[in-house]
Amino acid sequence: MRLACTPARVLASIIIALVCIAAVQPRAYAGEAVQRNYSDYLDRVEVPSEGSATFEGSTFGLTGFERLAKGTARSVDGAPEGYRIPLSDQASVVVIRTPEMTLVHIDEGVAQQLGLYPFVSESDFVLWSMICVLDEEASMGGALLSSMDVPYMLVYDDVFTIGDCRYRFNARAADGSRFATVTWAAAPEGQAGVEQARAAGIDLGAGALWCDYAELVPAADVVTDAPVGPTERAAEFLSSIDFRPFWVSLKTSGLALVISFVFGLLAAWRVMGTSSRIKGLLDSFFTIPMVLPPTVCGFLLLMIFGQSTAVGRWFIAHGVSLVFTWQAAAIAAVVVSFPLVYRTALGAFESLDARMLDAARTLGWSESRIFRKIMLPLAWPSIAAGTVLAFARAMGEFGCTLFFAGNYTGITQTIPIAIYFEWMGGNTSVALFWVVVVIAFSFLVVWGINAYTARHQGYRDGGTAPGALRCASVAGRRCDRACGVSRLADSGARPDSVRDGLEETGGDALCIDREALRSLFEDGAA
Repeated sequence: MRLACTPARVLASIIIALVCIAAVQPRAYAGEAVQRNYSDYLDRVEVPSEGSATFEGSTFGLTGFERLAKGTARSVDGAPEGYRIPLSDQASVVVIRTPEMTLVHIDEGVAQQLGLYPFVSESDFVLWSMICVLDEEASMGGALLSSMDVPYMLVYDDVFTIGDCRYRFNARAADGSRFATVTWAAAPEGQAGVEQARAAGIDLGAGALWCDYAELVPAADVVTDAPVGPTERAAEFLSSIDFRPFWVSLKTSGLALVISFVFGLLAAWRVMGTSSRIKGLLDSFFTIPMVLPPTVCGFLLLMIFGQSTAVGRWFIAHGVSLVFTWQAAAIAAVVVSFPLVYRTALGAFESLDARMLDAARTLGWSESRIFRKIMLPLAWPSIAAGTVLAFARAMGEFGCTLFFAGNYTGITQTIPIAIYFEWMGGNTSVALFWVVVVIAFSFLVVWGINAYTARHQGYRDGGTAPGALRCASVAGRRCDRACGVSRLADSGARPDSVRDGLEETGGDALCIDREALRSLFEDGAA
């Protein structure tokens, strides 16, 4: 029997359909992106403490706000696949800035507890305004959500797809840590499709320009900092600093300084005495790390001591694994600091008067004795300056150390590496602290070099070298007798001016007592 299609039946069917549609709440606010003028709302946002925000007259607020400038796609055992950004377990609001729009993921359970689900127009304006203000506070000069002329979308689902990217806001690692991930939308379910996306020319990292997250709480639970003085604030900040990068830098740079100093001086001494052809080859070999990019040096060290070469396999077979260890950080520091000591010492040695060295050889001095007693004392100011610069260079090394030794806190993480990763992790204040430490240390290094150089130059201007003060009274008189010279007695002449005693016969006649000169060298060496 066929039912009659009366107007009453049609009307009832339409009403039932409309009721069913209305009963299904949209998972993204209004089913489409929101883009409105909210500038009037920004002035009503208050920031009672760092990372927290409230809104005038609102029943909810944000706390624990963090901004992460970058994630990683490196494969790690137990970590979720794809481009991932670490999140806090307490984060109930996660914001991901994509090229097309800004996704604002809200924990549905928390929103229901606060009576905010689904968000209405007024509530989402309040939430977005607080997010923009906190994002600007944490941006440190970076791009701002409030300055982007793109819409934003409120999302409740843990998985959301837009364009070529699939976003997961609650991905978990094997140890339970939480991440937001970006995977390829065309990949099969359960797979990230990293390789397929790369083959298709899609960069998953470009799908998340940066990420913000915070905890959505009642307005009464927003953390408010009690007023504290600058001393208490500084003490609290310093107590939160991990000083292990400083000690790692000091330890690796100190060891690198000792090795570079010893081998740099020996290399400069030996190169100075070789033939011109071999000298050019050795000089190029010892100097080239100074002109190569640090990442190239690190890559070469990784190739030499890794499993890809016979040298690396030999070390590994004998139980010595250098890659990504503290020893690797020290080797990287030696490679970049050694050329500074070598070049400075070689230049200082070559500037010495060769006739003085030949005179010492005619008196029977060995080469090692000439090196220790004449060359080192006379070249010491330049060597000291080069040594201090080498230490500073080792302290500031980044690329070679990161490439060869990696980033392991307390093991290979030096100050420059800590600066980079603290900034990438959103801890800008800690990164700025280490920047100030490096600047202060560099200032002390330059000041020390200038002070030492000025002191040594003062001795030279006064006519007496520092090492000659203790033997001036005895050795000076012997030298006068040996060379047949006498001091000027008239007050108009310089105190260190000399006469050879033969002006009446024409002057400047050479008359040297070899025995007295030999005694002079022996007393000076003693």
